[in-house]
Amino acid sequence: MNIPSSDKPRIVIVGGGFGGIQLARALNGEAVQVVLFDRNNFHTFQPLLYQVSTAGLEPDSIAFPLRKVFKRSKNVFFRWGEVLRVVPEKNLLETSIGELSYDYLVFATGSTTNFFGMKSVAENAMPMKTVSEALNLRSVILQAFEAATLTPDQKQRQELMTFVVVGGGPTGVETAGALAELKKHVLPHDFPELDLRLMRVFLLEATPRLLNGMSDGSGINAVESLQEMGVNVLLGAAVKDYDGATIHLQDGSAIAAKTLIWAAGVVGQGVEGVAKESIVRGNRMKVDEYNRVDGYGNIYAIGDVAAMPNTDERYPNGHPMVAPVAMQQGQLLAKNILRMTKHQAPEAFRYFDKGSMATVGRNRAVVDVAKLRFTGWIAWVMWLGLHLLMLVGFRNKLVVMINWIWNYISYDRGTRLIVRPFRRDEQKT
Repeated sequence: MNIPSSDKPRIVIVGGGFGGIQLARALNGEAVQVVLFDRNNFHTFQPLLYQVSTAGLEPDSIAFPLRKVFKRSKNVFFRWGEVLRVVPEKNLLETSIGELSYDYLVFATGSTTNFFGMKSVAENAMPMKTVSEALNLRSVILQAFEAATLTPDQKQRQELMTFVVVGGGPTGVETAGALAELKKHVLPHDFPELDLRLMRVFLLEATPRLLNGMSDGSGINAVESLQEMGVNVLLGAAVKDYDGATIHLQDGSAIAAKTLIWAAGVVGQGVEGVAKESIVRGNRMKVDEYNRVDGYGNIYAIGDVAAMPNTDERYPNGHPMVAPVAMQQGQLLAKNILRMTKHQAPEAFRYFDKGSMATVGRNRAVVDVAKLRFTGWIAWVMWLGLHLLMLVGFRNKLVVMINWIWNYISYDRGTRLIVRPFRRDEQKT
């Protein structure tokens, strides 16, 4: 694989997300060799993928080349490829570009969309976990309006202009709010020939409330804000089936819509070769308080793919699948690996919850910090500031900030481009 030989311990990290980057950065310049693997050559800032989908940002403003992150590093090496299998008994990783031995192996592979076994939904819904999927969704949204201008049938036109978002977490709330703002501020100017009163935005959540990881007050505020923006919020609404034209719910009701956006859940993205006994609910790897995968001595997992049950009374089934968890685990694991190379005892992980937040739309957001709750404009500014800080790369921070300022002043979305027309039969290719 053409990795320089070294007498230093080799740490192989699979995944260039929040956790993988944090771990590699913390090991930069230390007396170890780090090899970072990813199927993409860039890091994706997933919390803003919904803005790419709804024409608010271009993908290159929320993605950053992994080689550029470590361009000055002398002990961190990036390799672009697919990890195929781990062979623990040989301390070997099999990849699409060759084999690689390791002293320590860290899975930071993140998560993928969970369709809960519903094949028809998986085949017809639009997921939003990658840059490619976000661009596909942007094309689908814009293509729907172009198609609506061509049909004389009002019923079909409304079906084309009906968008159903499934999942009442931050991603679903933010996506539904962004679609409502498109309807109010942007689309009337782009499509004056359409009666946009026919456009409908639904947000479906299977549980009795939105934003389950946040306070009750924040969930109620999100519902009220979305309803004020014209979003049809349906709670206790579980999807049963979707054929590409009609969404069937568990209660027997149905919604005719050509676009179903799936933001209802995720599962860990595992790697072949890890024992089935080490995999728990949600396809996550069971780890101990040091993020060591159950049953192995030198294999670790961090972030979404790691489940640390029964080590923290606040999270009996494992920590929430959010970026701060991955970043904190990456930071501590780096310290622990260095301690272990010096034959020192590692430290146990304990998650420090800094709070949760979600934006609903322009000047609308909810933020929970400890026992404090913020809403409205203050919460919205807090949301903007934190996301700018978390973006990787100064250029990306600047581009996103300029886009947000322009969008705020002009009430416009400047990236309404169908660069790659989406076709359903090409979705899985």
